[in-house]
Amino acid sequence: MKQELQGIGLLGGVALAVCATALGVFLGWSAVDQWLLLALLLWGFVCQQSLRRHDLNRFTLDADAYPDLGLANRLTLLRGWLIAATGGFLLLPADASWIAWIPAALYSIAAILDRVDGFVARRTARTSVLGNQLDTVFDALGLLVAPLLAVSYGKVHWSYLFVSIAYYCFVWGLHWRRTHELPVYPLAPSKLRRALAGFQMGYVAVVLWPPFDAHITVMAGFGFMVPLLIGFVVDWLVVSGRIDAAQPTTMSVFARLTTLSESILQPILRLLIMMTLLYVVMGNDSPLAIPVLIAATLVLLGLGGRIAALALLMLLAWQFPGDTPDVFGTLALYSAIGVLLLGCGRFSLWQWDDLWVNRQDGA
Repeated sequence: MKQELQGIGLLGGVALAVCATALGVFLGWSAVDQWLLLALLLWGFVCQQSLRRHDLNRFTLDADAYPDLGLANRLTLLRGWLIAATGGFLLLPADASWIAWIPAALYSIAAILDRVDGFVARRTARTSVLGNQLDTVFDALGLLVAPLLAVSYGKVHWSYLFVSIAYYCFVWGLHWRRTHELPVYPLAPSKLRRALAGFQMGYVAVVLWPPFDAHITVMAGFGFMVPLLIGFVVDWLVVSGRIDAAQPTTMSVFARLTTLSESILQPILRLLIMMTLLYVVMGNDSPLAIPVLIAATLVLLGLGGRIAALALLMLLAWQFPGDTPDVFGTLALYSAIGVLLLGCGRFSLWQWDDLWVNRQDGA
């Protein structure tokens, strides 16, 4: 197993060298040296994190080790390689040619594989402690590398980097408590936590694509960032014992908040999207006005509302109707993000996309 990881590490390094040779034809060899150096450093980190956990390639800590990595773990390592290749562009200046599409494609594939490797692991009955840990490590690495690149391209405000460091601060805090012999309380599984983390990768992958307007992507970043950071704060209060999540009173509060969101907040967000976008597109000759209103109508009806909200956000980022967003446009943008993150709530016609977001594929 360790030898297989070492072989994959060597193969990944060779693949990066081949990619650098291809890039050198278009960008020049001096620029490619910088790309290759950083990409190899990041790939070295991926390999180091994998090798130090090689003994965890088992279903549980007390189960027998698997004889090989398995397809799911190999896909996870491919995701790490794609993130390393994306990171190489951090040292290169922004490029207005087709080269600018490469990091967007690399990280988008990595974000898709984040869902695929879990599906494969469960479908092939090869879930492992190694896969779970590497999945978290590579998620955090991707949300460090890709936002840094997006900031350098002017697609994301620098404050979004708080998302990048939140995981590392959280892990350091847990380590600090353990080294000082302070209790660390468990976190209960949360569908919302998984959804918020997953949508961060989706958001960053989308904003890296050149066609999307930086004015909109920067604004949208705050809508994606704030809920995740609030979630980290709440989780820290739980693991540090300041909030007793197992206490009936606390569970009741969380349940009431969930009910309030589904019954009132989420339907209101859907109504706001329709009302504000009607105002924005009224009298506007944008060719996207009709597609925007169709997507808004689907959100209002709760007919695959999360998918419609995603389509709506991409349409707005591609070509916002009219000039830069005013108060109504801003409200429509953040309401659409709210529906995408939380779902449509009650009075929805068809919420199949909610089930897809919250389920574990392949289970």
